[in-house]
This record gives sequence, C-alpha cells and structure tokens, in this order.
Amino acid sequence: MASLALITTLSPTLPSLRSHASFPKALLLKPFSVSQTRRNSLKTAALGLGFNKTLISSPKLANLTRDFSPPRRGLSVKAAATTGGSSITPAAKEPWQGAAMKPLLASIATGVILWFVPTPAGVTKNAWQLLAIFLATIVGIITQPLPLGAVALLGLGASVLTKTLTFAAAFSAFGDPIPWLIALAFFFARGFIKTGLGNRIAYQFVSLFGSSSLGLGYSLVFSEALLAPAIPSVSARAGGIFLPLVKSLCVACGSNVGDGTEGKLGSWLMLTCFQTSVISSAMFLTAMAANPLSANLTFNTIKQTIGWTDWAKAAIVPGLVSLIVVPLLLYVIYPPEVKSSPDAPKLARERLEKMGPMSNKEIIMAGTLLLTVGLWIFGGVLNVDAVTAAILGLSVLLVTGVITWKECLAESVAWDTLTWFAALIAMAGYLNKYGLISWFSQTVVKFVGGLGLSWQLSFGILVLLYFYSHYFFASGAAHIGAMFTAFLSVASALGTPPYFGAMVLAFLSNLMGGLTHYGIGSAPVFYGANYVPLGKWWGYGFLVSVVNIIIWLGVGGIWWKFIGLW
Repeated sequence: MASLALITTLSPTLPSLRSHASFPKALLLKPFSVSQTRRNSLKTAALGLGFNKTLISSPKLANLTRDFSPPRRGLSVKAAATTGGSSITPAAKEPWQGAAMKPLLASIATGVILWFVPTPAGVTKNAWQLLAIFLATIVGIITQPLPLGAVALLGLGASVLTKTLTFAAAFSAFGDPIPWLIALAFFFARGFIKTGLGNRIAYQFVSLFGSSSLGLGYSLVFSEALLAPAIPSVSARAGGIFLPLVKSLCVACGSNVGDGTEGKLGSWLMLTCFQTSVISSAMFLTAMAANPLSANLTFNTIKQTIGWTDWAKAAIVPGLVSLIVVPLLLYVIYPPEVKSSPDAPKLARERLEKMGPMSNKEIIMAGTLLLTVGLWIFGGVLNVDAVTAAILGLSVLLVTGVITWKECLAESVAWDTLTWFAALIAMAGYLNKYGLISWFSQTVVKFVGGLGLSWQLSFGILVLLYFYSHYFFASGAAHIGAMFTAFLSVASALGTPPYFGAMVLAFLSNLMGGLTHYGIGSAPVFYGANYVPLGKWWGYGFLVSVVNIIIWLGVGGIWWKFIGLW
C-alpha cells in the first residue's frame, strides 16, 4: 500500500511506472507531507516491488514524497486505474438483513398483552395462550417483519416453547392434504410455463377475448364457474388449472412480478380470479369440499336435506349477479393499467403461428393435466382424492423430464406457502380443539338471543358474526365444523326459517373465504403469485365481502322469497 501510494501522482515518472510489469494499477492520492523516515520506508517498499533504483531516487520522486501525509480515517481516497479514474470509499456498513424491528415488536406486543389478560370464564389457559400466539402470528403476517413462512415458524416455535402445543400438534397440519395440494399447484404452474403450453393457451384466450382486459377477465371467471360443479376442490381448480393459465396470460401481456409491471394486468386479474373463485364455490354443492359438510350438519340439526338441485337453484341468481358485479367493481377501484389493446388478438395469432405445432413436452404436459383433472372430476367414483391425483400428475412430469426435482426445490413460493398455511391450519385447528371456538359461539348465541329482536335482525347479527369470525380460521371446513351447528340452532330458535337459515350459512361459508390470503384453498394459490400486496389483498377482500353480503342477502333474499325458501 505504501509503495502504491508513493508512485501514483508522478507526472513524468508515472508512465514508466505504469508500464512496469509488477504495477497493474495506480492509486491517485492528494498531496500530503511525510517524514524522512516515512520517505525511506516508501522507497524501500518500491524497491521491493522491483522498481529501478535510479527511478526511485529521482528528484521528482523525492520532491513528491515531501508532499504526502497519511489520509485521515473516514476520508474518501480517490483512485485512478491506468484506464480511467474511479472512487474508492471505505466499505459501506452491511445492511441489516434480519427482521424489521417495529413490525416484529408490534407482533410480540400483541401476543404478550393478550397472554397476560385474565382468562375469561369457560376458557382453558391453553386455549387463551394459543389465541395470544395465533393473533401475534396474524399481526406478524400482516406487518411482515419477516417472510410469511418465517413468521409462521416463529409462531409454531413459540407454541412449542411455551408448552401450549406439543411439537407433534404444532406441526400436525404438515400432514394435511390442502397445503400440499397448494404447493403441488405451483409445481404444475412451473411445467405449464416452462413447456410453453401456458403461453399457447394464453395466446388462444387473448386471440378470442384479449381486445380488452375486462373481456379477458370475464372469460376466465365464467370458465372457472363452469368447471366448479365438476371439480369439488377449489384448491385444485385454482392451483392446477387457473393459476398456471392466469400467470401465463400475465406474462404474455407483459405483466411480470418484480419489475414494476404487475399493475399492467396481473394485479387486477389475480385478485379478480380469486374473489370470483369463492363465489363459484358457493354456487354448487359439489364446488367446494366442505359444502357436503354443511349439508350433513343441516340434516343433523333440522332434519332437512339440502340436495344438489336445491342448492344450485337457490344460489344461481345471487351467484351470477356476484360474478358480474365483483370483476367490474375491482376493475373500477383496482384497475389494470392496460384496459384496451385492440391489436392484442392479432398479435396473439401471430405468436401462435410462430410457435408452430405442439412440442413433445407440451403434449405430455397437456395429457398430464387432462389426467389430473379427470381424476379430480371422477375421483369420488374411483376413490382417488385431489392431492393423490396431483401427486400422480407431478410424478408423470418428473419421470418424463418435463420438470425436474431441482426446479421444484427452486419454487421458493411453494415451500413458503406450504409452511405458513400449514402453521395457521394447525393453530386454528387447536383453538377449536381446546374449546375456544365453542365458547365463542355460545357467548354470541346468548348475547344475540337476549336482545329480544325480530328474527330478521337477530339472524342478520348472527350472519355478520359468523362471516367475520372467519379471520380466525384457515379452513372453511374447520369453521363450518366449529360454528355451523351452533349458529343454525340459535337462528332457528329465534324464529328464522330453519331451511332458509341453513342455506344462507352454507353459502356464506364459501364467500367468507375471500377475506384473507389464508381463508380458503384458492387464497394462498393466487396470493402466492405475488402480484397483489398483502394490505391491498385484505383491504379489497373486506370491501368485496360487504358487496357479496349485500348481493346475496339482498338480491338473493328476493329470489329466495320468490322460490318459497322463506
């Protein structure tokens, strides 16, 4: 360093120094003064590098050394290479890569405060402590001091550390099929895009409906609704079919994650497809896995059967109105940047021509998708559940090399979603097992029953409490199992027509899934695409929930009166 500093600012001497084989770069320093001892040290260092003694002893070099002094700490040092100048500054302090402290402290404070609140009568200590950890985790998921998977893992760790849950209980939901089905959906999406099949189908859609973003959105919405009664898993429909298609459409239209183009089309399209997936799930008895549970609990409670036709007839009118209104509403309040593209269909047809015939991998991908969808449709007859069908499909893709296991491992969003969704399912499930949900239901029932209101107002309050308590659930089935019977019993006791009350609660058991990014199987799928920020996801989810309630209780109420449901 000393010799480099010494030789850098020579004027006539510098060219000869630069040409020296041992000296590839020179540092250009500002003049400073130095002692005779220091000058001798610098000369010795230069000789050590192999420079000529005559050169080192030149008068110009001797004069130069008198004008050098050591740079002060913290001052920048300018450098000049033989090809030009640049600036060398002290190494910048390494940025903090850990948790964002304010959101982390807010999450911890939520849990700590609730932990030390006296446990209400009728609630066990374990249930209350788990509620504190669960709410702290939810706050962390909203504020995101760390990635979602890490926040959820901290929540599970706190549950185990405090002995609120055993290790087996905390991680029990990693054996639940729904989180795995969602993760498998991301692997399917990778193959869909990698093979080019996604682009091919996307261009076909654009060629038919792509002259406007709204038309493209409606084509997807009603395609999903048509498949809903045949595929009794909203996770499978969303993840295995529509997520890959929607992602391909976004990419084909130049809307990508991470480059600032999410708003061109992807943000609106992802949110629209998600919100309408909960509507289509509410329209048919076989459109969501938990719907038969609602029908079964209805029979056990009021001894009346909800048939497939009865369900569809009651839901068809409010469902169609919601499918029309919700995309249009989001188009107004959360619009895509590109609304009209009259040249898009022509461009899409040109791209299809350039793509040529389907490749072998595209054919394998298409065949695998048809096999998987077929098993989802006829799985009940063949005794093959949705996640088993998806694993079979993935196995075909791996064996044929359409996608590799290394590519699956690289799908970080899939593994992150699997982690946080499984964690929330476990904690929410044990809130129910510890009796907190039944205590809440009974408390609500006593409160509403004691108000002395008409059955219409009482039922309205019950509906809102039932609907918005879904913030505490990561599964529609868990919510239905925990609260459906209690709320239906009380509604009936307060004068609500029992069959009418059962139908309304069954429909809302689907619609409430649109509130959060974990409330129904399609939520983690579409949210995990990373086109919509979490705050907007929750905010628009709440707004759409209000619109859906108005449509289903308003328009639906008139329709149900017309068909004699109440």
